[in-house]
Amino acid sequence: MRRRRGSRSRQVQAAAPPQTTGVQLNEIFSGTVRDVSNAGSGVVEHPGGRVFFVPGMWTGEQGTFRVTGLKGRSGHARLEALTLSSAHRVTPACPHHGSGPGDCGGCPWQFIDYAAQCSAKESRVRAAMAALGAGATVQALWPSPQTYGYRNRAQFKTDGKRLGYVAAASNALAPIRDCPVLTAPNRETLQGLLGRLPDPALRPARGRPWTSLDIDEDVTADTVVPDRRRPFRQGNSDQNERMQDWLARTLEPLDRDAQVIELFAGDGNFTAVMARMGFTRILALDSAQDAIESLAARRLPGVTAEACNLYAEDAYDRLRAPLGKAQILVLDPPRDGLRHADLLLRRARQLSQVLYISCDLPTFTRDVSRFLSSDFRLDSVQPLDPFPHTPHIELLGRLSR
Repeated sequence: MRRRRGSRSRQVQAAAPPQTTGVQLNEIFSGTVRDVSNAGSGVVEHPGGRVFFVPGMWTGEQGTFRVTGLKGRSGHARLEALTLSSAHRVTPACPHHGSGPGDCGGCPWQFIDYAAQCSAKESRVRAAMAALGAGATVQALWPSPQTYGYRNRAQFKTDGKRLGYVAAASNALAPIRDCPVLTAPNRETLQGLLGRLPDPALRPARGRPWTSLDIDEDVTADTVVPDRRRPFRQGNSDQNERMQDWLARTLEPLDRDAQVIELFAGDGNFTAVMARMGFTRILALDSAQDAIESLAARRLPGVTAEACNLYAEDAYDRLRAPLGKAQILVLDPPRDGLRHADLLLRRARQLSQVLYISCDLPTFTRDVSRFLSSDFRLDSVQPLDPFPHTPHIELLGRLSR
């Protein structure tokens, strides 16, 4: 039978997704939160089909929302009235919690009980791995032993008169008087810094909105150096010990004379674990020269520390010789993940074990898919919660060829 002219066009139109035109800024609509995004906001569908992200909302909650921003087929909105609240909703412990322009926003999930936070994080990991056909590899999430008083480092902003964090979804300073997620020494440092204000010495340089003050438990209010970053460290000491223990247990059955390549080694948080275990051939690499200098100064047995720009495409050509001999790969990259995984895999033909420590689920998922396409299998994924009351998650993945 001949197809009537125009019938294909009508079929395509019938299969097209619902239109999202006609939504206006400041429009108020009602809806139900169907999920929580990776960034921690509630996901709400407008009656017209457009998806909106609403901070301070949890799955299953209902309310009326005001449109605050539009972008493509999605947008942002804020809660006007909560009409159905979650059974997991609690009163935040921090006076600065919130999602408004003057609120801190650093711990956006404080309004939800901790068990529900952990469940949501674990569910996200299971869904991501299920999409790779590896959902069964995900272990039960390790919650943080402490939900407050756990954070061993922070970065404050100040204009010399006020001090705080950057407000959620803005570049505005949200002044604070306290921060209950900080460890006791860091809270003491915060109070000392607040006691210095106003302080002309902390006014930002010309053309900058504020001065940064990086702290950890090795500095005090009197020894903080403005606009100088502190060496990187895992922000939750208890959970960092669990990660180190996981690494040691996973490496235990492996040959101590195997060639180990460690990428994004920093100043040796995980390198030291391998050195203590007796691995004799560890090449530890990082893009940060100062971190590598600190690692080299530790003189760990069996460790060679070298600076290398691991985000440069030619890095893996220059590492051709050691990669060609590598049997074990350990990596703990920043949120960008292993940007040139394909180039590495092309060089590392003898690689049999990969231990991937990640702070970002999307890039971890992307990189794992590349390993799976290169004859590796995902043996296990251990999620843990490094930062309670935030959507952040840490992942410990083991792959083998």
